[in-house]
Amino acid sequence: MQPMAVGRNLLCVAALGGVAFFWLAHAQNAATDAERFVGASRALEAEGWRVSRRWFEAGARTAWHRHTGAQILFVEKGRARAQERGGPLRELKTGETFYTAPNVEHWHGATPDSEFTQSALTQGDAAGTAWLEQVSDAQYNGR
Repeated sequence: MQPMAVGRNLLCVAALGGVAFFWLAHAQNAATDAERFVGASRALEAEGWRVSRRWFEAGARTAWHRHTGAQILFVEKGRARAQERGGPLRELKTGETFYTAPNVEHWHGATPDSEFTQSALTQGDAAGTAWLEQVSDAQYNGR
């Protein structure tokens, strides 16, 4: 066999091996899904979502703002305050979440006596955030 033919044969074998590997991996994932779920379910891409974390000292807060996509805040540590424009002030403790629909003006931050670490899942990119005026002390205190 000529060297070029050997190289092509090895390439074909490698390609077939790769296809077999991916097929077996897919079959294994299907078996795993069948063991873990009842009914139709599939993983979806996280494209278009971004994850961020931020720490706030006691009393620190964002300005009013809105996102073009939805946002879910998770209180990772401490206690937080959050409010949608025109809505009630909410206090959240570790483990609680705050959901804001797209284009809803809101703010969030730490309570006066506790630091706050948030994890945020926001739809869209950072350019989709419109920053507005600062939250007044009266708004922060729920008045």
